[in-house]
Amino acid sequence: MADIRLKNSKTRRIEQFEPLDPKNVRMYVCGPTVYDRAHLGNARPVVVFDVLYRLLRHVYGPDHVTYARNITDVDDKIIARAAGRGMAIDALTRTTTAWFHQDMAALGVDYRDDPQFREPRATDYIPQIVSMIETLIARGHAYAAQGHVLFDVQNYGAYGALSGRSVKDMIAGARVEVAPYKRDPMDFVLWKPSDHAQPGWPSPWGRGRPGWHIECSAMSHAVLGDSFDIHGGGIDLQFPHHENEIAQSCCAHPEGEFAKVWIHNEMLQIDGKKMSKSLGNFLTVRDLLDQGVPGEVIRLVFLSTHYSKPMDWTARKVEQAKKVLMKWYQLVRGIRGFPNGPDAGAVVSGVVDDVAHDLNTPKALSRLHHYAEIARTQGTQQSRRRLLSAARFLGLLQEDPTLWHPKDHGLTRFAARLNELRQDAKALKDFSAADAFRSALISAGVNVQMTPVGVELTAGSDFDASKLEDLL
Repeated sequence: MADIRLKNSKTRRIEQFEPLDPKNVRMYVCGPTVYDRAHLGNARPVVVFDVLYRLLRHVYGPDHVTYARNITDVDDKIIARAAGRGMAIDALTRTTTAWFHQDMAALGVDYRDDPQFREPRATDYIPQIVSMIETLIARGHAYAAQGHVLFDVQNYGAYGALSGRSVKDMIAGARVEVAPYKRDPMDFVLWKPSDHAQPGWPSPWGRGRPGWHIECSAMSHAVLGDSFDIHGGGIDLQFPHHENEIAQSCCAHPEGEFAKVWIHNEMLQIDGKKMSKSLGNFLTVRDLLDQGVPGEVIRLVFLSTHYSKPMDWTARKVEQAKKVLMKWYQLVRGIRGFPNGPDAGAVVSGVVDDVAHDLNTPKALSRLHHYAEIARTQGTQQSRRRLLSAARFLGLLQEDPTLWHPKDHGLTRFAARLNELRQDAKALKDFSAADAFRSALISAGVNVQMTPVGVELTAGSDFDASKLEDLL
């Protein structure tokens, strides 16, 4: 069994992961607020925690790991977007949730047939949310005021431990809502009133709806219990969302410890700049898919940067990832009984060890490049299967290799001719003609790859067919 080591945001150290119960490992990750298409920043944690889920399943067994990722389907952004489009809120959230599932499936994250995956929706847990708020009020950690219920931050002494900030620093550096019904500017909303045009549910404090933070606390408790192993999400959620989750959950259920390990992925940039609509560099996953960028290319680009480092999305990285996947797919073509599904035999232990050390996917990909080179030079079923199984552990090479076959561009006859010249050269011990033909192909932008079974030719980005007209 691989030893898993993870950087715990709570302790700021890489620690040995020891689950509360090895036969019931539980992970909760903050999911999307479904009011529009998922952008690239939304997609990065989905892929990061999919890799962690794959690792946990491999180490502890698929029946012993539960993964919960919520859907926030009641939120002020959702209300505003539905009103702007003139549609019902539930119609908007159903549509955008389906979009999210489709786009993430293209990235290799599809749990539709996974009985261990949970996807709680906030609107299905209103009774649990109301009950948790009542408990917080009864224990003196929250108070009702003018139809609102707010958490009393000063009443929880450990507030700020996750983000490492004092309440004073938070007030100075945060954008907090100043409202007459708040005892303290840092107090945050657990319940807010709804007017006739807004979604609402009956409660002891009047018709209203939950605040964002309490939703995750109630859902995680309902699905995973008062103590579970891992809580994850983007670093942008560490404060205030995750800080508020801890405060609510620990005060409502002091008998538990809420999340034992906290993991945060860093932010994503576009060409070195923060992604924003105002800069014109806002990219959704669907934008890229519609532009012909395969989902596995997006996934490979994500995995090429360690989750704890800021990631810079560039067109150059996309092209590099396309070339790498094209090469790897060609290497695994023709494997006897090409397996369907995520497994391709025993997973390579070296790749598991790389991922087990704080999800070091860049190192795991370096190992895959090494396996690919061995597969290219040896050409054996064993070496190619090793590449395939290692890649599939990372969620790559999941498709039929024939779908990734490069366009021929009429190169088949040139490959046959170069093979003939190579055979003649071996017999005559004179490679001048074969070398000259190969050089002419390369100058025309053709990628020439020598394999144990012959020559493979593919068109490069600078391919110029006109340069081949007089070659045969």
